[in-house]
Formats: sequence, C-alpha cells, structure tokens
Amino acid sequence: MEEFFNTYLTFSLGNENFAINVDHVEKILEVQPVTEVPKAPEYMLGVFNLRGEVIPLVDTRIKFGMEKTVVSNSTCILVITIENDSEKLKLGAMVDSVNEVVKYSNKDIVPLPTVGKQNKAEFLHGVLKLNDRFILLVNADKIFSVDEIIELRAENFDLEMK
Repeated sequence: MEEFFNTYLTFSLGNENFAINVDHVEKILEVQPVTEVPKAPEYMLGVFNLRGEVIPLVDTRIKFGMEKTVVSNSTCILVITIENDSEKLKLGAMVDSVNEVVKYSNKDIVPLPTVGKQNKAEFLHGVLKLNDRFILLVNADKIFSVDEIIELRAENFDLEMK
C-alpha cells in the first residue's frame, strides 16, 4: 500500500499544539487593525482588509473553548480557506504563535479517543505524536458549523454592501 504524506503548519494556543493542513493556509500575517462587527459572536473579533477583501477575524482560543487571546509579539493571523457545500470562505484565525511546517504520513495520525461529548472534537480529526508531545490536527472545513458560516457570510455581505 502506498504511503501518503501531508504537510501541516503547526501553531500554539496556550500550552496546546495544533496543526492545520497547509493546503488551507493562504497567508501568515502580523496582527491587523480590526473593524468590530456589532452583534457578532464572541469569537469573532471583527473584520480586516486584505488587499481590498473583507476577511472575518476569529479568536481561535475562544472558538476552541479557551480564554480570550492576549496579543503578544508572537501572536499572528492565519488566513485560511475553508470549504462548505463546495463554497470557499476565507477567514483569519488568530493564534498565539506559529511553530513550524511538518510532513506526516497518514499512518502517523491516531484517531481521537471518544470521551463523552467534547465540543473541540468535532473539528479535530486526529492526533500526531511528535517526540514527547501531541499535536491536535484541525479539520479546517469543520471549524465552523453551517449556521456559523451563514452568519459570517451575511456579516461580510452586509459590510461589502456599505
């Protein structure tokens, strides 16, 4: 059987390490000026301008059930592309730091153990063991539910119309 390798960008939120397939990552940016969106969900910090395009900015820590991000010198924004119902949406995901790009074989990915109902588990699709630490693999297309994507799209549409 042929072995498949995927390339991942690893990043940190607090003491936890995550990885996202590089196919989803368009850019890594410094923290940008953000325009707040009234009545947005708590995890949505607002929108920012990327070469004339309005991009929603999400506090990944809040989205993952952690405390709000405290911006530091290592804080950055991953501009990622997610697909939902064959439609693509760009968004900025604020992370504490970006670590490295790594290549893993699919056989190195261990499925997540199912322990009760974990809200994180729905958008994680496995665990990688790197030396003595674990890296949680983010399924970018499942970070947001269909309702959340509709909400993000509606907010972007409203802003672009003004």
